[in-house]
Amino acid sequence: MSDVPFGFGLPDRDPERRDQPGQDPFGFGALFGFGGPGGAGAGTPEELLGKMPLFAELQKLMNWSGGPVNWDLARQGAISSLATGTQPTSEAERAAVAEALRLADLWLDQATDLPSGVERTLAWSRVEWVEQTLPAWSALIDPLAEKVVAAMTGALPQEAMAMAGPLAGIMGRVGGLMFGAQVGQAFGRLAGEVLTGTEVGLPLAPAGAGVLVPQNVAEFAGGLDRPADEVRLFLALREAASLRLFAHVPWLRQQLHDAVHAYARGITIDREAIERGLQDAMGSMGGGFDPSNPEAVQELLGSGLLEPEETPEQQMALRRLETLLALVEGWVDAVVADAAGERLPGHGALAETMRRRRASGGPAEQTFATLVGLQLRPRRLRDAATVWGAMAQRYGTAERDRLWSHPDLLPTSEDLDEPLDFVARQGVDDELRRLTADDAAQTDTGSGTGTGTGTGTGGADGPADGDDTPR
Repeated sequence: MSDVPFGFGLPDRDPERRDQPGQDPFGFGALFGFGGPGGAGAGTPEELLGKMPLFAELQKLMNWSGGPVNWDLARQGAISSLATGTQPTSEAERAAVAEALRLADLWLDQATDLPSGVERTLAWSRVEWVEQTLPAWSALIDPLAEKVVAAMTGALPQEAMAMAGPLAGIMGRVGGLMFGAQVGQAFGRLAGEVLTGTEVGLPLAPAGAGVLVPQNVAEFAGGLDRPADEVRLFLALREAASLRLFAHVPWLRQQLHDAVHAYARGITIDREAIERGLQDAMGSMGGGFDPSNPEAVQELLGSGLLEPEETPEQQMALRRLETLLALVEGWVDAVVADAAGERLPGHGALAETMRRRRASGGPAEQTFATLVGLQLRPRRLRDAATVWGAMAQRYGTAERDRLWSHPDLLPTSEDLDEPLDFVARQGVDDELRRLTADDAAQTDTGSGTGTGTGTGTGGADGPADGDDTPR
């Protein structure tokens, strides 16, 4: 096995050839401490790396110590992919977004008892969306990445770790780079499509901020047979409705994050399967697996051995997350339909467009499928919307929104299988609660009346039976 780091060769030790023009012109031998022109007097490897822009950037990335995902790399990758296609927002666009969100809030006041959640309005460019949402993504994704890296490292057999030698010490950094590159690519694609601050199903903007991405909204509207102002208002209604829910249901955001983190806690890798795979790999390679051989490592990674296996606990967490996201989206659909009513002529067509967008794999589905392994099923969203619509029609908006007062009141995944049965049961439950309350009131009244009557009777009978009896 060669002791030379991968990608670099030993310097030519023949002084005649070494000193000829064109030999080692960049001083790579000296750079890595092998002597040559510039020698040791040129500075330490770290100092020389810092003077070369490319290597300075690589050194900065490899020295990342901010967590399991290299967010600097993710940010750079996402913005680089948007460099030629993003436009800054104009003052006119910011004014149009502010007016759309203001009008949307007025309409929503008549469709739900939940008060406004919009404290300020923002019109973001694609690059601003990437930069401003990174903190929210970090809180969501870091636990997943940390568990994956830990599971992969812990599952490697001791023999493989020993063969890897010094490479084992940088696995965490390499994992951070891998996750950062993957997340950056996903964010770049997402930033080119996302329309609002909550379209992925979670509030990614700072609290109280209503956000539209005008460039993406304009491109989205360009493919529809509706006026641009109407499309903007429809999207503003969806954004403002989502913010009302997340602002006034304090446990909702945490429940969504808990579901993702519960999935992360269950990430495990089958160590026995890895050992069997390594033995097979060694057999197919003539009895030796060389971790310094990039082709061998790539073959191992591509074999699926290091992919986590989904446990029953993780499946439960994903179902819970899927149901919560469907309930949020379904409530937004129902409330926006009530608010738009006859005011927005194209509401029906726009709502159908959004449903198709989700069904064909919109930003929310693509993001969660890539980062969490979850694919939102459009059937769940339709069933959730059916629950909220039927609740409002049968019991009123106050009773519909009352279900958000506690997690235990919300429909479960099984309830969404038969949404109208769940709605019917709410009426039975309400009747039972009223009967229970009436029985309790009658019991209290009867107890009070008996005590009062006994006291009154005793008081009236006392003087008649014994006026001469001293007291």
